[in-house]
Amino acid sequence: MRPSLRSLQILSIMLSTLSTGLVAQLPIAPRVKAGFNAISESDLRSNLTFIAGDGLAGRMSLQPGDDAAAEWVVSEFIKAGLRPAATDASGKPSFLQPVPLIEYKPDPSATSLSLSRKDSAQQQWHAPAVSCAFRDNVDATGGLVYVGYGITAPELNYDDYANVDARGKIVLLMEHEPQEDDPKSIFNGTGNTRYATSRVKLLNAQRHGAIAVLLMQEPNATHVSTSNRLANVLAGVTTKRLTPIPLQAIANDEVGIALVTISPVVADELLQNSGATAKELQSSIDRDLKSHSREIAGVQLHLQSKNSSTRAATTYNVAGLLPGSDPALAAETLIVSGHHDHNGASEVEEQNGQRHLDIWHGADDNGSGTVGVVELAHAFAANPVKPKRSILFVVFASEERGLLGSYYMAQHPMRPLATTRAMVNFDMIGRDEKPSTQTDGVIEIPADTTNRLNLVGTLYSPDFLHTVQREDEHIGLTLDDRFERDTALGIFFRSDQFPFILHDVPALWFFTGFHPDYHHVTDTVDKIDFTKMTRIVRLSYLTLFAIADEKQTPRFVANPALGK
Repeated sequence: MRPSLRSLQILSIMLSTLSTGLVAQLPIAPRVKAGFNAISESDLRSNLTFIAGDGLAGRMSLQPGDDAAAEWVVSEFIKAGLRPAATDASGKPSFLQPVPLIEYKPDPSATSLSLSRKDSAQQQWHAPAVSCAFRDNVDATGGLVYVGYGITAPELNYDDYANVDARGKIVLLMEHEPQEDDPKSIFNGTGNTRYATSRVKLLNAQRHGAIAVLLMQEPNATHVSTSNRLANVLAGVTTKRLTPIPLQAIANDEVGIALVTISPVVADELLQNSGATAKELQSSIDRDLKSHSREIAGVQLHLQSKNSSTRAATTYNVAGLLPGSDPALAAETLIVSGHHDHNGASEVEEQNGQRHLDIWHGADDNGSGTVGVVELAHAFAANPVKPKRSILFVVFASEERGLLGSYYMAQHPMRPLATTRAMVNFDMIGRDEKPSTQTDGVIEIPADTTNRLNLVGTLYSPDFLHTVQREDEHIGLTLDDRFERDTALGIFFRSDQFPFILHDVPALWFFTGFHPDYHHVTDTVDKIDFTKMTRIVRLSYLTLFAIADEKQTPRFVANPALGK
């Protein structure tokens, strides 16, 4: 039978699509096709070769290589015709938002925790049983209050601070959240809620008047502790970095009290007169979700911590705006983001004593996200039809030091967060997920991840997920929400979308997963899958255009367990 003209058109579209490395089920609408086709694998390759090259020396925050990366992004935003979205120190429009930081180096020998009880000899602990990293020197004295997980969640009818007074005292709390192994838990089942992070717990303790926080691992934990997880990233490394990675914090950050990590032995001693063991207290909370918090009578603590050096310096978020084309909707904002920093360079020493310079190139983390945002800016510029809502293109600073650029922008937004309708964050979009020392025995990795894209944040915006799934019918990626059920790796709050989720912005992290080169010098351009990366950037283009133009924008679900 002779094929119809329509059949020939469909066949032509399919062959054209396959020739570009795509397996698409649906053709691209003409009104967005020019920008879609402008997303180029060759552009991504050439740009990433520069960003992750030796010349930028690993893009360490507050060092020249990272400053050069930020300036390159500025130049690309200008080429794409974006408008400056920030203001400089004199109030003039700028593509650079200054992020004031404190860089500091803790002195472990000057960190101590002393315990005094009536009729008992004073006890004192030092590193590594007690560790503290805070931008200011700490000298705090006060009583002790045990506050469970340190969470106050009114919408869940849960409050670890119920019936205790933490004002002027040091609080002791556990990592993570209650009932993490229970799929039916109100704390997002076996996933995380916004309350799981240490930063949120610090702010909650501060609101309750605490002067410092002692953090202990869960005594009944079925997963690795945070400290062990971080150590596992570098398991197997045979070289010693001779220039330590500096610690950084936002100057005058809203968090004003120190976090001190203590060993289980120290925690058990502090709870000796509490009337229950640490294991019993956790079991009680997990059983009934009631407060089992208590002041530890007769205890006085003295906490000291000093830094051997500090310096104030400024890094920069890079931000450019594509104004919306619809006067009625242009005041509303979508954000697409990545981060431009990585882990720099250092002389290293081999086990045999030989020394040489190593560069942490950060091609996937997060050179891939940086060039992805830039490519999207050019794609929207190339499309004759512009989106109805405005799009803010951002490449954040100092993500590797603790999401500092994104936390700062969330505290000092350039566009109102109340009318920010969605956010797509790129962080590691260039590889296939593979087993590594960080993930072994912790989370299951599918056998074939060559076509897989992980989406993080979907619990808080199922509408957003549905839009991505619909637009993926043009692309054909395998979308995976597996990390929404992770607690051990803490994926949910480990990239720049999270500070905006704290402000009720629907935000998804596009993430191709961990691999053995994560945070190693072997994260290099030659290992990037540029065909897959191109498809991910194209999916984000279609998703952002759809949300920018549709009447209904994604809802933010503040309490996923209750669906509202």
